[in-house]
Amino acid sequence: MSKAVVLSGVLGIIGVMIGAYAAHGLEAYLGKQSLEAEAIAKRLDQCEVAVRYHMVHTLAILAIAIGTTTKRSRLRAAAIVLWLLGIVLFCGGLYSMVFLGKMGHFAIVPSGGLCFMLGWFSIILLGVTLKGDSPSRP
Repeated sequence: MSKAVVLSGVLGIIGVMIGAYAAHGLEAYLGKQSLEAEAIAKRLDQCEVAVRYHMVHTLAILAIAIGTTTKRSRLRAAAIVLWLLGIVLFCGGLYSMVFLGKMGHFAIVPSGGLCFMLGWFSIILLGVTLKGDSPSRP
């Protein structure tokens, strides 16, 4: 699963870059769009939420990728794919609202949240099915 480790690295870089821009340039960028202070504050909050979820799930992908064993690899892969979809849909939808002022389809962000939850449900299933198994390393 070295592809998942690389994926987490790429996602991590993107998350840090967006977070850094949000902290140091986003407010000025939004101000140039003639937005009211309340709208700017809302978009800054949305960006903070998106970056937080982005980074938490990037680290979760890394943890699953590094901790991979041959046991229950489909559940691990399902969690990774679902979390990636969550980042794209949930965080991407929020980023779109923050930077472009529009989200696209109204269900994008909630669908991403559902993907996050289903990814965590895959981890629950993984834990239940591994109960009593001894950890093994490849």
